[in-house]
Amino acid sequence: MSYRIIGTGSALPRKVVTNDDLAEFLDTSDEWIHTRTGIRRRHVCTTETLDDLASLAAERALEMSGLTVGDIDLIVGSTSSADHMVPAMASIVQGALGADCMSFDVYVGCSGFVAALDVADGYFARGRARHALIVAAEKVTRLVDWTDRSTCVLFGDGAGAAVVEHVEGEDLPFRATNQPSMALVMPGIPSRSPYDEHRDAGVSSLVMDGRAVFRFAVKSVTEDIQRLCEAAGVAIDDVDHFVLHQANDRIIASVVQHLGLDDAKVAHNIAETGNISSACIPLALDLANRRGDLRRGDLIALVGYGAGLAVNSCLFRWDMGSVA
Repeated sequence: MSYRIIGTGSALPRKVVTNDDLAEFLDTSDEWIHTRTGIRRRHVCTTETLDDLASLAAERALEMSGLTVGDIDLIVGSTSSADHMVPAMASIVQGALGADCMSFDVYVGCSGFVAALDVADGYFARGRARHALIVAAEKVTRLVDWTDRSTCVLFGDGAGAAVVEHVEGEDLPFRATNQPSMALVMPGIPSRSPYDEHRDAGVSSLVMDGRAVFRFAVKSVTEDIQRLCEAAGVAIDDVDHFVLHQANDRIIASVVQHLGLDDAKVAHNIAETGNISSACIPLALDLANRRGDLRRGDLIALVGYGAGLAVNSCLFRWDMGSVA
């Protein structure tokens, strides 16, 4: 990897929905949800659009970076719940910022932010960009079945962003794998074609085989952390921060147990936000950065996993001073 992060930003909708709020219309309770997921509350869009959240997170990351919009050579967005199929969410962010650069989205589910980092790194390696803006934003609450307590309690909305800069330095590993599976399916655009024999068979809301995803996640995240450290020639104990996708606190706890991690090194944001798909990792980075938890030279592991079933992971060095 040939980059460093020089600015982070995030944005959450104003409305907070607690587990008790959900219990008013679902057969559930705060205890039922929290003991099974670790979630207490989530932020849900009301008046905000996904484009609003993505643009605000991007503006905050750009402001922290100290760059001007004219310095940005590339914008890569990540979303599975866009306000529109075209134009790309990244294009809307570009317009909101007034940038003059290439912009496009990647579509890799919950691991999209880490995948987008790798895309930017490829542009850096080919000399086609020096500064890139990565924006992950999700409005998953528009996709769930709000009568299904097994899925709708899991998700929230939000956005996270990072400005990355090309640098020459330590070459740390990136991993990308995929195991084709329909264990997690999000709805697409229903067909209106009179010739399409499948036009009435589309998925209307998010469907997930929770047990299958759980098993996949624990095994894959554990293996990816081990292989990243082996490829980098470092011990797992040498990693200062583990920022994993926030899908379920039980998954994170199982990874911690399997690897014998120091839990204090592991990001835990799910209680306050729920699962925000690809926005989880950049949001966690921004929160940790603004709290002053990250120090120059810290070794950080990012592991995103989800629909595909895909896993994207990397190690990188933190190269910013404290902003707290």
